[in-house]
Amino acid sequence: MTVREQQEQSLIEDYALVGDLHTVALVSRRGSVDWLCLPRFDSGACFAALLGGEQHGHWQIAPTAEVLSCTRSYRGETLVLDTEMTTSTGTVRLTDAMPPRDVCVDLVRMVEVLDGEVELELRWTVRYDYGSVVPWVRHLGLHGPGDDGDERIEAIAGPDAVVLRGSVLPAPVDSEQVHAVTFTLRAGERMSWSMQWFSSVDERPPAVDVAARIRDTLDFWEGWSAHGSYSGPYRDAVHRSLLTLKALTYAPSGGIVAAPTTSLPEVLGGERNWDYRYCWLRDATLTLTALAGDGYLEEAAAWREWLLRAIAGSPTNLQILYGVMGERQHPEWEATWLPGYGASSPVRIGNAAAGQLQLDVYGEVMEALYLARVKGLDDSELAWSLQRALIEHLAGIWQSEDQGIWEVRGPARHFTHSRVMVWVAFDRAVRTVEEFGVEGPVDRWREIRDAVHAEVCDQGWNSEVGAFTQYYGGTELDAAVLLIPSVGFLSGDDERVVSTVDAIGRSLRHGDVVDRYTTGETQGGDGLSGKEGAFLACSFWFVDALVLTGRADEGRAMFENLLLLANDVGLLAEEYDPVARRLLGNFPQAFSHLALVNSALLLDGPGPRARVSAAGA
Repeated sequence: MTVREQQEQSLIEDYALVGDLHTVALVSRRGSVDWLCLPRFDSGACFAALLGGEQHGHWQIAPTAEVLSCTRSYRGETLVLDTEMTTSTGTVRLTDAMPPRDVCVDLVRMVEVLDGEVELELRWTVRYDYGSVVPWVRHLGLHGPGDDGDERIEAIAGPDAVVLRGSVLPAPVDSEQVHAVTFTLRAGERMSWSMQWFSSVDERPPAVDVAARIRDTLDFWEGWSAHGSYSGPYRDAVHRSLLTLKALTYAPSGGIVAAPTTSLPEVLGGERNWDYRYCWLRDATLTLTALAGDGYLEEAAAWREWLLRAIAGSPTNLQILYGVMGERQHPEWEATWLPGYGASSPVRIGNAAAGQLQLDVYGEVMEALYLARVKGLDDSELAWSLQRALIEHLAGIWQSEDQGIWEVRGPARHFTHSRVMVWVAFDRAVRTVEEFGVEGPVDRWREIRDAVHAEVCDQGWNSEVGAFTQYYGGTELDAAVLLIPSVGFLSGDDERVVSTVDAIGRSLRHGDVVDRYTTGETQGGDGLSGKEGAFLACSFWFVDALVLTGRADEGRAMFENLLLLANDVGLLAEEYDPVARRLLGNFPQAFSHLALVNSALLLDGPGPRARVSAAGA
């Protein structure tokens, strides 16, 4: 079976991730690294088989014989991945790790036969710029050009270079071909390899001790995990989610990407394919809550500092998403040479949604920085200065139509959730003045806050539907309004909240998963075809709504069933298809893991956001 054939059979949940706090690699159950962007999350991929085939780049180490069974696990609370593959002749363990970045990128791999005898094959194909650029490949070292005793393969094109070293390397072949080598190991024998990226204008990095680098990676993640404080009944799921969020963090800035992938489809064979390798402002609230709620104040503080740097400047230039260092320009284009995962095209690079007006982000920013103060993070003069500028700008634009939380590429509307989050923005501004003694025109902010509240209750509520609807004057439901009690806009026992939860349960809930809104052939004028999967963050929001409306037992049962949707190593994508019973969308998805953590804290809580809700009821 070729890697291409294996890829066509691989589900999104067949992947696990390893990462170094700059980027991540996705590893399939067959030991193939099918996605890796170097040197950072939003760089071009050198392995892009996830969105195509082996000709677009991959690195596989696997038995040549049929694999009869495969089991995977992370070593404890770390990102060191073990994959055990059993054939008719023996069992081999493949270990993958990316040591947290110091100077250069290291992807290290080790195989060890646990019993019997196993023939394995290593296949290595580098294709830069998302599979479009064939590099110049040189086999150097022993008995060849540049013989210095350091046997290696180098692949260079433009600014990028990687060097592969290991126990055994493929023989020299033409750059256009797949580089492959077959070898046999017996019980107790092992081999190892390292692949390092470096700028093509710099000297290549020195060889590394793979076993030592794996130990270093274990030590780092074990030390980080030891700071977690959550010890409730969902500890394994919470800490795996927090580890995943940490893995999606770009260490130099503290920014957290929404996902490490682009264009994994929300509809198989469809065009709902987006690039999520950027930092969304709306993730700020859930991120701060999740990390600070489990004792990771250093990470919460780093995220806050990223947030402040990203939004610094004129409030009129506020964006909904930024690059990992706060970059603002992310032009969207299509990688036409890639067929897409499951023939889902186009494959998009960049994200045009960066230019949309989404009023809810003002509420999310204000709540994130309010929660930072509640959790005791050091106050910042810059933070309040920026918050005042944002809230004053919002005072002049809050009545505008926008594209809403779901970034619809259709007509702007008065989205109910957006208006609720406008209320949150002014409410948190008022609270910050009242509770922390900072200065601001609090009477005027209260007046706007109350006006927004009255407007939402009047125009967002549809008595015929018996629910707060997606937008003013509409009849369609939207799971985003499940956040109304979570953010404190109305209390959970308000009859309108209870009725809304019931209506969404009837229309958008399918078992234990919840759609974000109704999708058919087209939705909201965006012109995109196909019904997407259920949105996992919305499913966890429904759990929260059940708890806050007094149905905690039902919420707990739903939450525990949602945990079963994670793959074998505890990872969640953006969406879930309840018919095909598979994950969909970019993977792993920060929003899903953030929502999981916050639901667990609420069930075992109340968590910090629940206390805000009660206070604002």
